[in-house]
Amino acid sequence: MTEYLVRFVAGGLIVSIFAILGDMLRPKSFAGLLGAAPSVALATLGIAVVQHGPQYAAAASWTMIYGAIALACYSLAVCHLLMRIRLGALPATVLAFVVWLGVAFGLLAGLGGAA
Repeated sequence: MTEYLVRFVAGGLIVSIFAILGDMLRPKSFAGLLGAAPSVALATLGIAVVQHGPQYAAAASWTMIYGAIALACYSLAVCHLLMRIRLGALPATVLAFVVWLGVAFGLLAGLGGAA
């Protein structure tokens, strides 16, 4: 129960800090970008360090980095499929999901991680 309370408080605090930071930056689209994912990742890594040690948190952070790289590749694939090939949104996202899976699991298999 205390783990969930710590996650809630730490996540809320970090989300608030990132939201304030995002609100101060220009363009305002940064506010949404900085709103959730980095703050949740930091809270999760903080709890991982406390519960499992720094080696576990380091491995978890690498898997987060792999996921971020895979998301960037997914986003580029969706943009390419929508703008250049002119696919609809559903087929583009489904096809790009295959790209995300390939990149994420390729990085995980090739470079290792905590999966």
